[in-house]
Amino acid sequence: MDGNGRWAAQREPPRTSGHRAAETTVIDVIEAAHAAGVAWLSLYAFSTENWSRPDGEVDFLMGLVRRAVRKHAPLLHARQIRRRFLGMTDARIPAGPARDIADLTTLTSRNRGMTLTVAFDHGGRRDIVEAARSLIRSGVPADAVDERSFAAHLPFPDTPDVDLVIRTSGEQRISNFMLWQVAYAEWVFPPVLWPDFRAPHFIECLHAYRRRDRRFGGVPTDQNGEHRP
Repeated sequence: MDGNGRWAAQREPPRTSGHRAAETTVIDVIEAAHAAGVAWLSLYAFSTENWSRPDGEVDFLMGLVRRAVRKHAPLLHARQIRRRFLGMTDARIPAGPARDIADLTTLTSRNRGMTLTVAFDHGGRRDIVEAARSLIRSGVPADAVDERSFAAHLPFPDTPDVDLVIRTSGEQRISNFMLWQVAYAEWVFPPVLWPDFRAPHFIECLHAYRRRDRRFGGVPTDQNGEHRP
């Protein structure tokens, strides 16, 4: 979800106004994904690198997350959306937001309409390092480690690999997002800034994904599964 700061700079400084405007986009995209039958949706809200931002902006984001969690919990629960938070390990996360996030996770844990993962205090490299440490602590012999066993030690190992990554604002970087899970993801880079991103933009990205030929290292095939020249 990229472009909040640039949106604010173009319209209504300070940067925090862009974060505030982004809340509407979050709900719009969640609703659009749910209506389209998307089973797993992940939103990258705050990275491990974002801690380097000015203290005032970080404090604002923590408060915004807490207000959003409280405000939208009834909607998510009514839609049978299961809410997860990927990350949440840094001691700098205030107790209030952490408690509200834990309550929402518990409230929606049995929902099966869609799984919404919010990557908050998330870093893909950190997840990989922690998975390696977990394997070592569990005593798995080196020769027994394969991709399946390694993935089982990542956070939320039941999460499927990512099919599509949408990065708004035209930026074309991975930015440490779910590095293991995006190995074979398709990427779309719409130029629109995140606060202006709406359901039609999201559906357009889904259509772009469906037009892709997913080969996973193989050769092109036609609609019947036959190999194309």
